[in-house]
Amino acid sequence: MNEKKIALVTGANKGIGHEIAAGLGALGYSVGVGARDRDRRAAAVEKLRAGGADAFGVPLDVTDDQSVAEAAELVERRAGRLDVLVNNAGISGELGPGWAQDPTAVDFGELRRVVETNVIGVMRVTNAMLPLLRCSASPRVVNVSSRLGSLTLQTDPGVETGPVMAVYAPSKSFLNAVTVQYARQLADTDILVNVVCPGLVATDFNGFHGPRTPGQGAAVAIRLATLPDGGPSGAFFDDGGEIPW
Repeated sequence: MNEKKIALVTGANKGIGHEIAAGLGALGYSVGVGARDRDRRAAAVEKLRAGGADAFGVPLDVTDDQSVAEAAELVERRAGRLDVLVNNAGISGELGPGWAQDPTAVDFGELRRVVETNVIGVMRVTNAMLPLLRCSASPRVVNVSSRLGSLTLQTDPGVETGPVMAVYAPSKSFLNAVTVQYARQLADTDILVNVVCPGLVATDFNGFHGPRTPGQGAAVAIRLATLPDGGPSGAFFDDGGEIPW
């Protein structure tokens, strides 16, 4: 069995996910690069290895049951356990003028597609990896969300909330709620489950608009992925600390 700590990051071929993988690799983790596209996955692994990380590719489509099951089998064959799972893969859905998503004109097929990736995909991967996480001495699960998923902040008139996003933002509220339920269910185990907001990061996800770099966005996820035993579980964090639900 591999004695190095093993991490799997979904959507790790680019952007924040790639920087999370790089950060964990720099800390000595063997990092699985979860991604659908074979060429992009291979390029990401090569780049991580060139930077000194112990990285390996994991073919993974979070919306496909068989793909997720095969990813779990790959990790089991390689290491026999999983120490860190970072559920980073996510999509915004189609955006209208001003980055808005009008709830009165929503495309329900698009809503289902976003929830399938951002929520059901997270649950599908987490459930498939749980047997491997249970084999770890200090297992950690980190779900990448957004402050847009905070109902408290979205309804606070004193907080700048940006455009209405009736598909993406509720998907993150849903993810936040799911994270709490996992933390409750696993409260009597060593598995810590938390959710993080990387902030407004300039990536292709948002057309490279944002004041933060992918590395800056990755920092909070790396911190939560490496929490000491007895750390928080079922909480929502950004760089500034805990975020209200």
